[in-house]
Amino acid sequence: MKGAFISGAFAALSLSGCVSSPSCGLAETPVLLNTLYFGTATPEGVVTPEQWKDFLNEIVTPRFPRGLTWWEASGQWQTAAGMAQREASHLLQVVHSENQDNAIAFHEIINHYKTRFHQEAVLWVRTQACVPR
Repeated sequence: MKGAFISGAFAALSLSGCVSSPSCGLAETPVLLNTLYFGTATPEGVVTPEQWKDFLNEIVTPRFPRGLTWWEASGQWQTAAGMAQREASHLLQVVHSENQDNAIAFHEIINHYKTRFHQEAVLWVRTQACVPR
């Protein structure tokens, strides 16, 4: 279960597409704030800094060329045996307008990561936010 940062309940919430609208002020625009949590433990070892950089350059940046933020973190998840499994992780955050193309892009990013690095899951948190106009 290396890299499994997501439970069934979180998966259902994150993939449901149900996000309530914020109450933005007159000088603000509603946007989506998406955060992806990528575990780095793989059957072969770990996702190296070079592999992460390549993934960002090849898969993520072309889908969100206007900008994104990422940082390294430490995470943990519970194994089937009930033990806490800790691992390094990468968090990716993108602020964007809500549209079908962006939703598809996030699904593609998640699927590419899971396939490339043999991950069971990537946690996807979608939040409504307001940004100044």
